[in-house]
Parts: sequence; C-alpha cells; structure tokens
Amino acid sequence: MIDKKFATDFAADWIESWNRHDLDRILSHYTDDFEMISPAITAITGELTGKLKGREVVSSYWEKALQFYPDLHFELITTLIGVDSVTIYYKGVRGLSAEVFHFDENGKVAKALAHYA
Repeated sequence: MIDKKFATDFAADWIESWNRHDLDRILSHYTDDFEMISPAITAITGELTGKLKGREVVSSYWEKALQFYPDLHFELITTLIGVDSVTIYYKGVRGLSAEVFHFDENGKVAKALAHYA
C-alpha cells in the first residue's frame, strides 16, 4: 500500500529530476523492464501503439524528448494516492498532464501511463 510520504517524496523527486533534465535520475525511479504508455511516444518516435518497454528503449525516447523540448519544465499541481499506484497531476510542456505510476514490491515504477489535456 502506498502511503502519503512515499507518494509526496516520489512526486517531488520525479518533478525535480525532469526539471533538471537529469535522465539518470529520472530513470532511477523505474524498473529495468518498465512499460511506458503515452500519446507523446507516437509523436516523438512514430511508434503507433504509444507503448515502449525497457529502460534502454524508454531512455532513448526520453533523451529525444528532452532535446525536442529544451525548455521542459513541470509544475506539480497535486499528487493522488492509490493502492499500488500514484498519480501526479502537473502542468507541463503539453499543458495539463497526469501520469499514473504502478509500483513493484521494491517501490520502483513497473508501468507508467501519461495523459494530456
């Protein structure tokens, strides 16, 4: 079960990692074989399913995204807590955004789903 401290700490570090454009720090939140699902994947990579799996593949995608959006900055609005998940609602380069993170038993993200307004 996710508690408020874990969710708040995760959200703060996740936002700060992205705002620093620190790809290694961003990736430290995820398992090696995590799945990322986002409409932005299709726009940036051409992958029509909008899904990528694995640290190396997603790392390459995020590296391109950081180059594509050199002024990328996220502003946290709120953090929502689920049973084994956290949703971060924030303002980003695509406007209002929400990402849902499903965690494994070690507190690492196994699956993330991005949503945009």
